[in-house]
Amino acid sequence: MSLPIVRSIAALRAGIAAFRPACIALVPTMGALHEGHLALIDAAHEAGATRVVASIFVNPAQFGPSEDFDRYPRDEAADAMALAAAGCDLLFAPDVATIYPHGFATTVSVARIGNVLDGVARPRHFDGVATVVAKLLIAAGPDLAVFGEKDWQQLAVIRRLVLDLQLPVGIVGAPIVRDRDGLALSSRNAYLDVDERARAAALPRALIAARDAIVQGMSVAAALDATQASLVAAGFLPDYVTLVGEELQPLTQPAPHARLLAAARIGATRLIDNLPLRPS
Repeated sequence: MSLPIVRSIAALRAGIAAFRPACIALVPTMGALHEGHLALIDAAHEAGATRVVASIFVNPAQFGPSEDFDRYPRDEAADAMALAAAGCDLLFAPDVATIYPHGFATTVSVARIGNVLDGVARPRHFDGVATVVAKLLIAAGPDLAVFGEKDWQQLAVIRRLVLDLQLPVGIVGAPIVRDRDGLALSSRNAYLDVDERARAAALPRALIAARDAIVQGMSVAAALDATQASLVAAGFLPDYVTLVGEELQPLTQPAPHARLLAAARIGATRLIDNLPLRPS
């Protein structure tokens, strides 16, 4: 059975209205779907949704001038087949003019949380994320929205957005899905050549080593320095390696809910990863 696809906000709202009174989850994506994305459908069902709506929209507002908007992988037909097989009920696949109509002039900015870490490396990126997510949540009106934990800062930005704007939606974070060697699944992994892909697994290994060192008593500063050095030795150019708290504040000592975050480039590809200092 093929997955119904709608492209206008009016059609999206009509499709969702037809599902009521079911509990509805929204799974926003930019397409180029992999098993990590499809796990979000499972997470939606596990969180109590009986109907799942996915969106595919490559959002130009969250790409910088020198980033990969034009070459970002796109394959709607394959994505729709994968979503249908995963148990998705409806796909919203708008064009840019639907999301940003002529004269569009409103931007949502999440201060502080959106201005650190990736917010420094990618200026205005989280303004683009917050704006499009706010529009999707308002358009769809879901009970739940599911986002992967791989982009931990994005998840924090969205949680703050929903809290501050008092949007009536529960935000569900889905655990990172990893390849057999530990690398977090990402659409951008497709950019890696064979050698880069083999070396990329050094990123999760470095975070695991840092976590174990801190838990065993090494100072946070020393563990982070060692992680930076190991990434450089593996051929990465690190943007940051840090330990943060719930509000993404940098930590110099272990604390409840602390999380290790890293972003680093290998070749032309920028990868991100994170893991909790202690299992939840």
